[in-house]
Amino acid sequence: MPAKYTLVLMPKLTSDPTYLGGQMLIAMPGMPDPRFEKSVLYLCAHSASGAMGIIVNRAFEAVTFDELMGQLGIEPTIHLGEQHVHFGGPVEMARGFVLHTTDVIGDDSIVVDERIALTATLDILRAIADGHGPQRSLFALGYAGWDAGQLDAEIQQNGWLTAPADPDLLFDGLLENKWERALRKLGIDPALLVSDAGHA
Repeated sequence: MPAKYTLVLMPKLTSDPTYLGGQMLIAMPGMPDPRFEKSVLYLCAHSASGAMGIIVNRAFEAVTFDELMGQLGIEPTIHLGEQHVHFGGPVEMARGFVLHTTDVIGDDSIVVDERIALTATLDILRAIADGHGPQRSLFALGYAGWDAGQLDAEIQQNGWLTAPADPDLLFDGLLENKWERALRKLGIDPALLVSDAGHA
């Protein structure tokens, strides 16, 4: 378990409008990878070369948000309330990402769509700590990544449902039933969902 966390400038992500960047992924009950069981992801980038996303419904239990801010040398000047550190995915779990609304973006922010951006530099956390940050945000350690064609194959094999992104759901701090609520937004009763269903 890494003891030190970093936020660093990340390479520009690419999304092709014919792909699924900016969409939500909702794991199907038959998801073979236990790391993604009942997970909801926001897909930050998707193109022919691969995909990258952030899990938005799982807490990273090893560190609290206050502890992490302390490790990064950031002292909030406002009360931030109770915030989760999210388990963003199994790749580079010592690396931090802030998924946030586009009312505040920096030079290093990656604007996924008109509503949501991704930033991986300390500036965004400093802005949040000073009360000048985006209206809505979540902090995650790690991310989910797929090689070329891998995510597309998983969707075809009914590993994931796809759905339009809903900022209210993405940034909602109630994680426990976010998977069920994401399914219900598609008109699906989680109790009736079976692993061989098609994708939305």
